[in-house]
Amino acid sequence: MRLLPSFLALALAAGAVCPATAQTMKPGLWEIQNKMNDPRMNDAMAEMQKQLAAMPPEQRKQMEAMMANQGVKLAPGAQGMTVQVCMTKEQVERNEMPMDSKSDCKVTSQSRSGNTTKMAFACANPPSSGEGQFTVTGPDAYSSKMTVKTVVNGKPETTQMEGAGKWLGADCGAVRPLAAPKR
Repeated sequence: MRLLPSFLALALAAGAVCPATAQTMKPGLWEIQNKMNDPRMNDAMAEMQKQLAAMPPEQRKQMEAMMANQGVKLAPGAQGMTVQVCMTKEQVERNEMPMDSKSDCKVTSQSRSGNTTKMAFACANPPSSGEGQFTVTGPDAYSSKMTVKTVVNGKPETTQMEGAGKWLGADCGAVRPLAAPKR
């Protein structure tokens, strides 16, 4: 559970990277589903969702408002995590990859060929790195695969994530856009 917040940040970053991978993507609200191949992380995320659901309504509302303020809205997911991210027209046009501006992750490389974008990133806390491939399947959908490498209790660990994004609509509602990543 100690690394759950870090993996949530990485999953968010991984998911949020995807909508802007091609200029044909639509700006607006995107729903991003990430599933990890690590049963412990899936169990931890399911537990986190249970804890959120069990919070008193006022406390849950505060938590959801805090996350929405960061451009994130968790949606219930069977496995892994589902988030909502807002992409502005300018972000899509500039082919930016949004990330939490408070994140210590940096994009280290990015290349695009056709409808596929490959990227790599590095994070300082916890020390981790990864790479991903995002394939646009249309202006309102994409799929992704990511590998994240980190060290847990002195042992190197690699986590594989698969994701999918779908455009929900032009209006982002209360979900604010995330900032562009550090380079």
